[in-house]
Amino acid sequence: MKVSPKSVFITGCNRGIGLELVKQFLSLETPPKNLFATFRKVSDELKDLDAKNPNLHLVQMDVIDHNSYPEVVKKVGDIVGDEGLNLLINNAGLLPTNRDLASVTPEAMRDAFEVNCIAPLFLTRAFLPLLEKAAGQPSSSDRSVHRSAIIQMSTAVASIAENTGGSTYAYRCSKSALNQCMKSMSVDLSNKGILVMAMHPGWVLTDMGGPNAQISTETCVTGMLDTLDQLGDKDHGAFLRYNNTPIQW
Repeated sequence: MKVSPKSVFITGCNRGIGLELVKQFLSLETPPKNLFATFRKVSDELKDLDAKNPNLHLVQMDVIDHNSYPEVVKKVGDIVGDEGLNLLINNAGLLPTNRDLASVTPEAMRDAFEVNCIAPLFLTRAFLPLLEKAAGQPSSSDRSVHRSAIIQMSTAVASIAENTGGSTYAYRCSKSALNQCMKSMSVDLSNKGILVMAMHPGWVLTDMGGPNAQISTETCVTGMLDTLDQLGDKDHGAFLRYNNTPIQW
């Protein structure tokens, strides 16, 4: 990707993939006119980026605080105006540490569903007026991230067909539920001009991914931006890896 969508909103940007998305969007030949990055506790890196980039807008929020959504949407709407919001990336996620059958708890399941499924569904619904406004701008009739798009950050371990390892109950189940939400939304919004899809970022060297992960955040996000740039009508309702290959449901 060389040219960014005009406006981008990304959750979970304090570290890891979210922080790297912010860095790479800002370093594009044509960066976003407005890039919104959410955090719960701001990191020094994110603060430094904010100080150097007037088009970066930091938004403090906890994605499970649904009461904060109207204020956040209004803040974004006041900035983007009639152009609306082009790209929403629901990146914030939770991987509970008690992963196996013996240690998983009801609380871990609920916490994972709150962050990984419920929050992306309802935050997306809150942003729909701004996404629809962007989709209605004069442009190509094809869906794309440059027109209006919702990207739900999923994971390959959400695949039922590819589950040969077992365990990781809360994370797997909540992300599978996210995929189902994404698919339903792609049907419900089929006539709105808004692209809806789920993306697996890869097994990434982050606090969540752990030290045995296979790729760096830089590699992940570089591939992801290239894939996002190529998305179109054919990918509406799809479940893809960061390198633009499909994942079985």
